[in-house]
Amino acid sequence: MHVKLDEIVKTPDEVKALGILAGDYICYEPKFMITDNGFIKSRFLDDKLCSALVIAAFKHMKDNNITPSNNICAIFTTNEEVGHGLSHLPCDLSEFLAIDMGCVGDDLSGSEYDVSICAKDASGPYDYEFTSRLIEFAKKGNLNFAVDVYKNYASDVSAARRAGHDIKGAIMGPGVAASHGMERSHMKAVENTFELLMMYLTV
Repeated sequence: MHVKLDEIVKTPDEVKALGILAGDYICYEPKFMITDNGFIKSRFLDDKLCSALVIAAFKHMKDNNITPSNNICAIFTTNEEVGHGLSHLPCDLSEFLAIDMGCVGDDLSGSEYDVSICAKDASGPYDYEFTSRLIEFAKKGNLNFAVDVYKNYASDVSAARRAGHDIKGAIMGPGVAASHGMERSHMKAVENTFELLMMYLTV
């Protein structure tokens, strides 16, 4: 990646004089849009799309007086990409469901229209009973879903387990193409993920 300054500068000191230092954040315009046929296009759908889904699920439960089947602790992390997002758990949890984008690629079965359930990633397999429960929910709800293995990725569940937390972990989320670029998903993936999340929270 190359970042060019639209300034006439020729030395590091001239760049510093503009107030720009090594380590400064660069914030890209996300170019968010939803097309008429339901495609969601933006930078940073990973993982703003999943954050929006969690907030929408809680709002739906509040607006409709729906009581969750268990006590819930929602945690929004900022360091998942560097591997230690939930090494510290602020809640007493018996199981941990990570909501994260589902990868889309040639060697994967998920698509931009599905809710993806991850059975295994680079850190190893996720809890079999928990993952199987999500799959059964998806089947009962007639949802479009895919079960995949992400051999090059890890999640907040992985960080929590590495930190020694004795929890059952699973992961699911909407299919998103072109992660870390101009990303794309579809409202169908959002709807399928929302329905599966609601089943998990309330059944």
